[in-house]
Amino acid sequence: MGLAAYARDTGEAHIRAAAGRAAGFLLLHRVFQSHRTGEPAHPAVTRLRFPPYWHYDVLVGLVTLARSVGLGDARASDALDFVESRRREDGTWRTDGKWWKPPGSKGSNVEAVDWGETAHERLTARACEVLGAANRLQAGAA
Repeated sequence: MGLAAYARDTGEAHIRAAAGRAAGFLLLHRVFQSHRTGEPAHPAVTRLRFPPYWHYDVLVGLVTLARSVGLGDARASDALDFVESRRREDGTWRTDGKWWKPPGSKGSNVEAVDWGETAHERLTARACEVLGAANRLQAGAA
């Protein structure tokens, strides 16, 4: 995302080309799959969490593509299907765990805020952003 934004802001061709190569890498792997087996590259890539911090999952990959080269490439369809399949009947998404601990917890990954229900709301907003960018967001969706 940052590389594509930097390319847009600077207009530098070599930066735009690098962003294009990065997008090509994601698309080669259909955003989250092994290009050899077609299976998820790692179990963690199918666990949607918010905030993702520095971790990668299928939604992070789709947001990256949506904000750089777009989601029109057919190789993004499996990832989009996966995100759609995780939508609940009420039109929302729920996080599959968290990378953080609430304030006052012991150990590492203690956050300054307690994301609580906001994590689910922000995950839903990201999923809707991606599906909207791919023209897959149904009317009345969250």
